[in-house]
Amino acid sequence: MDTKVIKAGVIGATGYTGAELVRILSAHPNVRLAGLTTQSYGGIPFWEVYPHLYRHVDMICRELDLEELAEKCDVIFTALPHGHSMPVAAEVVRRGKRLVDLGADFRFNDAATYERWYGVDHSEPGLNGRAVYGLPEIRREEIRGAEIVANPGCYPTSAILGIAPLLKNGLVDNRSIVIDSKSGVSGAGRGLSLTTHYCEVNESIKAYNVGKHRHTPEIEQELSALAGESLVVSFTPHLTPMSRGILSTIYAGLKESLGRDEVAALYREFYSASRFVRILPPGMLPSTKSVCGSNHCDIGLVVDDRTGRVVVLAAIDNLIKGASGQAVQNMNVMFGLPEETGLDRPGFYP
Repeated sequence: MDTKVIKAGVIGATGYTGAELVRILSAHPNVRLAGLTTQSYGGIPFWEVYPHLYRHVDMICRELDLEELAEKCDVIFTALPHGHSMPVAAEVVRRGKRLVDLGADFRFNDAATYERWYGVDHSEPGLNGRAVYGLPEIRREEIRGAEIVANPGCYPTSAILGIAPLLKNGLVDNRSIVIDSKSGVSGAGRGLSLTTHYCEVNESIKAYNVGKHRHTPEIEQELSALAGESLVVSFTPHLTPMSRGILSTIYAGLKESLGRDEVAALYREFYSASRFVRILPPGMLPSTKSVCGSNHCDIGLVVDDRTGRVVVLAAIDNLIKGASGQAVQNMNVMFGLPEETGLDRPGFYP
């Protein structure tokens, strides 16, 4: 058993993704939590904010003292609004420590793309070239030596994992890709908003930011890298009346006639070293309930012979594989631990 101890800090610990990070890290056999910071709950025990962690996490929430936190941590996780991780990253790198950012600040190769889609000036564009996009199933070797890991967005995680094997093998018409995604309300965060008010969401489903969602360029950047050419996709997100989970349905035209078994064999080979991606057997399709609380991405495959399209369905828990679980998976890779350490458990049901 690896006895390595990693001292970890979480900045923005009291949001939904921050709280999931704290929950996972508190039970991680190789991690000691060294600091939890918040803007809203300074001086309050963490379990008073999240009572489900009573007697599991006894730490006090603190306001951020970046120099002090960076000094005592090996790795810092930032679960902050977009634009707030840049000064943190600069200090962490200056001190020779490592950062996993759950926001979008370092996900883009080009800072101008980030500024255009997020409406935030990038104050540390020089660090973008030192950051690695943190999808372990695709960028595992690059992540190992990274100073900064840009944890992917929740929608992009499901979309990229869903279609990556087909693009990498050049089997689909790259101009035909349509991604239709449904998300639970926790994806909007813990802050109060009319659009996520119970009465606005319950018994309803609606599309939003059609054709202009800010995860679109992130998806296109990573799919273009897999395809070896620049591509554009149609991406439409929907808000559904559930707490957590994402189901992405991806449509693409096949370049040649392939059977479902052939496509499934390709996926199994592509993800043979990826413990958390489960390729479901014929006749079984993914659901958000089946991955809830886990770091799994379940993928179901259908070949529609009538239209010549492949239909890929990918389900994740947006707070785990779509955020905090994936962040811990990245940390494990960065520090030479087995990827499943602290994460190797099924979800909960019902």
